[in-house]
Amino acid sequence: MQNYTLSQIAELLSAELQGDGALEITKIATLAHARSGHIAFLANKKYRSQLEATQASAVIVSEADAPYFNGNKLIVSNPYVSYAKLAQLMDTTPRSAATGIHPSAVVDPNATVSKSAAIGANTVIESNAIINDNVQIGPNSFIGEGVKIGSGTKLWSNVTIYHNVEIGSDCLLQANSVIGSDGFGYANERGQWIKIPQLGSVIIGDKVEIGASTTIDRGALDDTIIHSNVIIDNQCQIAHNVEVNSGTAIAGCTVLAGSVTIGKNCQIGGMTAINGHMSVCDGVIITGMSMVTKSITEPGIYSSGIPHTTNKEWRKSIAHLRNLSEMKSRIKALEQLNKP
Repeated sequence: MQNYTLSQIAELLSAELQGDGALEITKIATLAHARSGHIAFLANKKYRSQLEATQASAVIVSEADAPYFNGNKLIVSNPYVSYAKLAQLMDTTPRSAATGIHPSAVVDPNATVSKSAAIGANTVIESNAIINDNVQIGPNSFIGEGVKIGSGTKLWSNVTIYHNVEIGSDCLLQANSVIGSDGFGYANERGQWIKIPQLGSVIIGDKVEIGASTTIDRGALDDTIIHSNVIIDNQCQIAHNVEVNSGTAIAGCTVLAGSVTIGKNCQIGGMTAINGHMSVCDGVIITGMSMVTKSITEPGIYSSGIPHTTNKEWRKSIAHLRNLSEMKSRIKALEQLNKP
C-alpha cells in the first residue's frame, strides 16, 4: 500500500486540514482499533465518545464533530463519503486476473478480446463474444456466445455469463454470480410442465456492481434490464424481465419476482421479496424483510417485517393474532347491541 501525507489526503478530499500536513498515513482504521500512522473517521455521532480514546494519528470529521477532537483532523461535509474516496485511493485489492490470456484459457477464434484485457486460468470465452479494453475476467469463468463486456469491467472467479448478455463499462461482478440464466417460465398441460425457452437477454449498464452468488435471469421475450449505477448485494435473485433503474441499491438475499420494475434511487433492504408484475416508483426505501404484494406509487419508507422480541412475547402476540377474526366478530356484535 502506498503511503500518503495528510496534506495529500486533504487535497484529494477537498478537506480543511487542521494539524501536521507532513504526517504520513499508512492505513485507514476504525476509531477503536486505529494506531499510530492510521487515519480514522467519525460518520455516526453515537461513536463520538471514541474520539477521546482513539490512537489514530488523524481523524476525518464533520464540522459539527471537529471540536470534540484535538488532534490532527480533516474537516469535511460528509465523513462517510470521504472515507469511501480515501479507501479507493488506498485500496490493495489485487487484480482478478494477471495481464494477458492465461495459457489454460479457451478462447474461441471468432471471439474478439482486447489486447489490454486479462483472462484468468481455465476461463472459456465462446464464439462472437466481445471483450473490450482493460476487462479482467477471473479464473474458471464462462463467457457465452455473443456476450459483450464493456471496457474496465472486472469479473472475479467462477462468474458465468450466458449467451448474448451485454454488460457495460466499469462494472464489478463478484465471484459465482450468474447472469443470463433461464427465467422460471413454464406452462402446465394436464399436470406436465412444459418449459418456455427464455428468448430475451440481460442488459446491464455502466458502473453496476453485482454481489457474490447473485443471479440475474434473462427475459422471456423482452430483456431483463439493470440500468447504470445500480448496486446489488450478495445472494440476490433477479427474475426474468425485471427492470431496475439507475441509482438503486438492493441489499443481500432480496428476491425480485418476474416483471418487477424498480424506479430510480430506491433502497431495498435485505431479505425483501417483491411479488411479480409489481412496480416501485422512484425514491422508495423498503426496510429489510419486507413483503411487497402491491405496487408502490408514492416515494417514502415502507416496512412489513416483524421485529424480533422474546419468545414469550412472540407466542402471546401470535395467540392474539389467531383470535383476531373472533375478536372482530365480537366487537361487531357489541357495536350492533349499542346502536340506538
